Amino acid sequence: MKATRISALALMTAAGLATTASAQELTIAIVNNGHMINMQTVAEAYTAETGVTLNWVSLEEGVLREQVTSDTATGGGQYDVINIGMQEAPIWGAAGWIEPMDFGADYDVDDILPAMRAGLSHEGTLYAAPFYGESSMVMYRKDLTDAAGVTINDNDSWARVMQAAAAIHDPDNGVYGACLRGKPGWGDNMAFVTTVVNSFGGAWFDADGRPQLDSAMWNQAVNFYVDLLGSYGPPGSEGNSFNEILALYNEGKCGLWIDATIAASFLEVDGVAYAQSPNAGVSAGANWLWAWAMAVPTGSPNSEAAHDFIEWATSKAYVQAVGNHPDFGWGSVPTGQRASTYAIPEFQAVAGFAAAEMAAIDSAAPAASDIKPYVGVQFAAIPEFPEVGSAVAQEIAAALSGAKTVEEALADAQAAADAIMQEAGYY
Repeated sequence: MKATRISALALMTAAGLATTASAQELTIAIVNNGHMINMQTVAEAYTAETGVTLNWVSLEEGVLREQVTSDTATGGGQYDVINIGMQEAPIWGAAGWIEPMDFGADYDVDDILPAMRAGLSHEGTLYAAPFYGESSMVMYRKDLTDAAGVTINDNDSWARVMQAAAAIHDPDNGVYGACLRGKPGWGDNMAFVTTVVNSFGGAWFDADGRPQLDSAMWNQAVNFYVDLLGSYGPPGSEGNSFNEILALYNEGKCGLWIDATIAASFLEVDGVAYAQSPNAGVSAGANWLWAWAMAVPTGSPNSEAAHDFIEWATSKAYVQAVGNHPDFGWGSVPTGQRASTYAIPEFQAVAGFAAAEMAAIDSAAPAASDIKPYVGVQFAAIPEFPEVGSAVAQEIAAALSGAKTVEEALADAQAAADAIMQEAGYY
């Protein structure tokens, strides 16, 4: 199998494509984000060159996680290639649910950003290849902040962000001061909320795995989040995730948005400026670290073809294919995965966000610490976290919608998390 892939990469140099031994079909589960949607178009050339038919299953983020987890854990065999991230890859790799990534020398695995490579590995073995990587940062309308006489600085205080949101909030004219994730999910509202909690000095668990959702830091952080979004966010924020807010932003309805750095590739309004994530006195953990990556479920009957496709889709050649594609161009290439992308002159000419994106990725702090005694920024790298995070996400969404007070939501969240962690045998 390795010899086949070395040959594929030799051809990639000439044609920008990998080949497989024979025509096959692959079923690929992807998240319905912009870069993944673009890949379906770019990959038409891959099918034309290799004869491999690609069947795409594009799902909303939360649904993707549920379906892929269930199918992979049970060996259902529904998918040949799956989108997963840093929470799943090391754990699933250690459990034997997904196959190690084994690429030829021309793939240049050392070109993958160290933070992404480490986050997708277990004990030095890469189990998923990053399609794109991200941290989080502030994306704001500088025309609106200038008109309001306010500024947003790198690593600003949350109090100043609240002031800026208040100053640019103009709902009568269809502009909301702050657009933030509210849709429940451990990778949806809790991705952002966890960074706020981190920045207040809070954590999901203590060193014994006991949930800390009843702490003063969680209370302060969630009250701030609910106040900010409730006062200066769009109506129905508890239903908004990445794609919904991206649409609002591009309609000119958001003054500032704190979310994935990858969003900058898809912003269509003029005058967007960027700043490093705010904090409440603790900067470590104020911006997340994530990669949407591709993996092969163990036992896939199309394993060789699946690995070959991933090798192409996460390669330098793929970046070139997007940059030179008539429908996309250099402002649409996947970022946050390879160092070489940031050295391409055509990319540098159009990617005004690149420096801010790299600064955010470089400053992300996934390692365990005294404050946060587990690996992960906006998640905890333990098998139980998706269940805990999903339960807590529902409670935070209830607080945001007004169905519960913050105190009620956190008390119920603490009880749910405590039950899950006790049943798992942590204490």
